[in-house]
Amino acid sequence: MESEVSVWYLIANAGVLVQLVMLLLALASVVSWALIFQRFQVFRKARRAQLEFEERFWSGMDLGQLYREVNSDPTPFSGMESLFRSGFKEFSRLRQQSRDADAVMEGTQRAMRVAFSREQERLEASLPFLASVGSTSPYIGLFGTVWGIMNSFRGLAQVQQATLATVAPGISEALIATAMGLFAAIPAVIAYNRFSSMSDALLKNYETFADEFSSILHRRVHSSERSSAA
Repeated sequence: MESEVSVWYLIANAGVLVQLVMLLLALASVVSWALIFQRFQVFRKARRAQLEFEERFWSGMDLGQLYREVNSDPTPFSGMESLFRSGFKEFSRLRQQSRDADAVMEGTQRAMRVAFSREQERLEASLPFLASVGSTSPYIGLFGTVWGIMNSFRGLAQVQQATLATVAPGISEALIATAMGLFAAIPAVIAYNRFSSMSDALLKNYETFADEFSSILHRRVHSSERSSAA
């Protein structure tokens, strides 16, 4: 008797549409958890790489030497390093081609904006899927529940005497769909909010670094311009 009312028994004896809803929610949950672990590793490595690069950048090392080191051995997941490489590469190239300090800085900042956009896309990858799972899974589960309950009441119309034992299994299997929808949605919503916050924090640090780096290059190119004029 215990096996007859188990969760697996109710799932196995649910209607085809309700089973499809449960399968869809189970797949969404599995993919969400896989993305959660993958995104967690990405953000952890990005944060660690940012701290390591900031320490090297502000250590007083010559920027040319730092560029040669990071360009020969790039650090994975280091968005700040990517901004530095893009900005310094464009800065060095434009200084050889133009004496206009404003044009050099405009091109350098444009290169860093492109690198920033790429890092933003990388950090925010898979977050729309988590948001979709978090927002739609409860409704998909509710659809399965409503459909299952409708089938249960249709079945009652063919029974002369309706009892709780007759109604309970159909309603129970229908409610499993709602439970699975919540099981898929809750971790996805929590992970989406957490990763969005982490992404915003990292991107804000990248923007701050880009502004500070631009100021350093601005002083360098204008000091060189004054030296040439003298």
